[in-house]
Amino acid sequence: MSFSPLLKQLIEAFRVLPGVGPKSAQRMAFYLLERDREGGKALAQVLGQALKQVGHCETCRTLCEKPICLICADLQRDHSVLCVVGGPAHVAAIEQTGGYFGLYFVLSGHLSPIDGIGPQEIGVDTFTRRLSLGTVKEVVLATNSTVEGEATAYYLADLVKSHGIKVTRIAHGVPMGGELDYIDGGTLAKALIDRTLV
Repeated sequence: MSFSPLLKQLIEAFRVLPGVGPKSAQRMAFYLLERDREGGKALAQVLGQALKQVGHCETCRTLCEKPICLICADLQRDHSVLCVVGGPAHVAAIEQTGGYFGLYFVLSGHLSPIDGIGPQEIGVDTFTRRLSLGTVKEVVLATNSTVEGEATAYYLADLVKSHGIKVTRIAHGVPMGGELDYIDGGTLAKALIDRTLV
């Protein structure tokens, strides 16, 4: 089907979002133009504002509007514990649990030598400077349990240990409420390897 140039541009613009293919992008564009032009205006305004004003926290590198994010500025949090995550979305996921009260360090993804992503590309130099300040007593590695995430965790663990700082890794394995006969083999194997005393 042939669309007008501007409509075509709008559909293509929606395709920059992860997981949005041609059909989804087309549905979004048509929905905003046919049913919710006010919502479209609000989206455009907030998106424009966010692109101009949202940057990275100077301390942890998460997304925020100010030089220091609300988490890093919170004196009630434990500033001696640092949780390392692969991106700002992971900070949000951990914060939603309500069970972590330390600070964060946000990497720019995970190590992937095949893709040319090394320590410099993910911010390890900034992380090393943070460790050198002497305020961190424990680093919690909360990278993904993918090949890249595990490689990143091992690399960072060695780095943290070289600074004489305690390093821990989040547990992986059987989810709460999960039944063993429905758990995949890789997850179950990891749960057995990482078993703890009771």
